[in-house]
Amino acid sequence: MRIQRQVVDYALQRRSVLAEVYAGRTGVSEVCDANPYLLRAAKFHGKGSDVVCPICRKEQLTLVSWVFGEKLGPVNGSARTAEELVRLAASREEFSVHVVEVCRTCSWNHLVQSYVLGAVPAPKRRRSTGSQGPSRRTATE
Repeated sequence: MRIQRQVVDYALQRRSVLAEVYAGRTGVSEVCDANPYLLRAAKFHGKGSDVVCPICRKEQLTLVSWVFGEKLGPVNGSARTAEELVRLAASREEFSVHVVEVCRTCSWNHLVQSYVLGAVPAPKRRRSTGSQGPSRRTATE
């Protein structure tokens, strides 16, 4: 079971971008610019959605989850399946997940959500310097 924390939904930003495209103020080529790496990740690591592409309306969008974190090592900055996210969350310290929707037909792509997974790192303990701190004096001293 995954516990998502610090969830950010980018639906309003998505709606704004699409309104600009539909009004003709932003060109389709500016928003349909998925790079080949993202398109390959959608093919091999993506999860199908029920949402039809808002630009070409030819196919359903694919959701791709990217992981980022200092302690992920070589996994940092890569696309992962839902099963891999569960394993990473159980075995690693905190890392962020960015979910991008992609149309494999027209190359529309947009960040739809981000959240944090993984074990919360233990708070760092203060090292003792050996001193007991300043002595307290009473009013009679």
